[in-house]
Amino acid sequence: MSAPLILIVDDEEHIRKIMSIMLGKKGYACRLAASGAEALELLTQESFDAVLTDLHMPGLDGLGLLAKIKEMAPDLVVIVVTAFATMETAILAMKAGAYDYIAKPFNEDEIILVLEKALERGRLVAENRRLKREMGERLDSGVFLGESQAMKNVFALIAKVADTKATVLITGESGTGKELAAQSIHRHGPRREKPFVAVNCGAIPANLMESEFFGHIKGAFTGADRAKEGLLAEADGGTLFLDEVTELPLDTQVKFLRALQEEEIRRVGENFSRRVDLRVLAATNRNLSEEVAAGRFREDLYYRLNVIRLNMPPLRERSEDIPILANYFLEAAVKKNQLPPKSLSPAALRILAAQTYSGNVRALKNILEQAAIMSDGTVIGPQDLPFQEPILPAQSDFSLTLPPDWLDLKKALKEVTRLTEETLIKRALERKNNNQSRAAELLGLSRRALITKIQAYGLGRARPKPDPL
Repeated sequence: MSAPLILIVDDEEHIRKIMSIMLGKKGYACRLAASGAEALELLTQESFDAVLTDLHMPGLDGLGLLAKIKEMAPDLVVIVVTAFATMETAILAMKAGAYDYIAKPFNEDEIILVLEKALERGRLVAENRRLKREMGERLDSGVFLGESQAMKNVFALIAKVADTKATVLITGESGTGKELAAQSIHRHGPRREKPFVAVNCGAIPANLMESEFFGHIKGAFTGADRAKEGLLAEADGGTLFLDEVTELPLDTQVKFLRALQEEEIRRVGENFSRRVDLRVLAATNRNLSEEVAAGRFREDLYYRLNVIRLNMPPLRERSEDIPILANYFLEAAVKKNQLPPKSLSPAALRILAAQTYSGNVRALKNILEQAAIMSDGTVIGPQDLPFQEPILPAQSDFSLTLPPDWLDLKKALKEVTRLTEETLIKRALERKNNNQSRAAELLGLSRRALITKIQAYGLGRARPKPDPL
């Protein structure tokens, strides 16, 4: 890592030399400027980590230089040096954006301490800016979108565990974004600059499992015509993500557990071990406790992996995120396939929000790409979707019996309306697992209005049942 580069600005030559010697002894690189104008010239030529400037200088003084620097590089930390008689000016400089001030006469320890704090602050500002930019890129790429409480819980847990080395077991149904969660943990942790190695444990043949994970030397077995580094060595210093970890054979589980405990690996055919430093994230769509009980997964490895549990919610439990995701996936599909701009009609969005999606986010993405390609107009309606839910209940959902000798139209319509409304409320409650707020949203009612109707129809004990896709 290169030494921090400091710009020293003072019209007194001996002050510049003294500060340069002090900082040079501590490993800093320095550039010297005798005036504010000269400092500005140097700032256009090189990228500095901090500026130490005197306040009182002929021409462009310290306050003027500070203002120019904040225009050129708002995040560059500036420390002002002032005499006791000009402390009020130093305070003005602080209000104008200076990081700190040093009073003359100064000593070496004071300068070094203030400078170290200033540089640390600069690093934090740069890192926060980088993370915000990365977060924006992640959102632009659709990694995580959602405003539901379920996703807020996911974001909070990722933020809490990212900076640790703790092993995280990510559970959830297929298509919920388990690998994306693992990538987010890696990218927001201290290993972000190191490799992220993702392994689909179900895609590796059993007879090659050990060689793939631990590597082998040349001649270790028939066909080993050259040495090979394993996946654990490839992830050294970074993160190893084991997708569908339940697919690991039992004998590989034993060796993998030992490697985790000892932080050592041995290639096939090698007679010595090598140290590895890696973080392990694992994912499965199965119930790992049941796999342990059935003898298909080692209990000791289960406890080793299950230090932190992160469950990715299925899409049916975060249906309020569906419009956000649907609009994003439609825009992405249009761009990918070079189509004219398209949008979703309110009716199409209602139908999309009403589905259960056995394939979760992945299924929604495929549906929107299909609709984008196959639709003819610029607005995607219900007719462009691969499913359509009837808005009214089927005829079998209610029956209307009237006396055979008369037909009162008003009474008949009132009865039809009552039965239809009751049936629709039942279906909305069933579809939303008796969540009244979500059922009200589906019906286009306020929650209070829905509760009033539930009480009127005696539906308070309506039991949920699965709603097929």
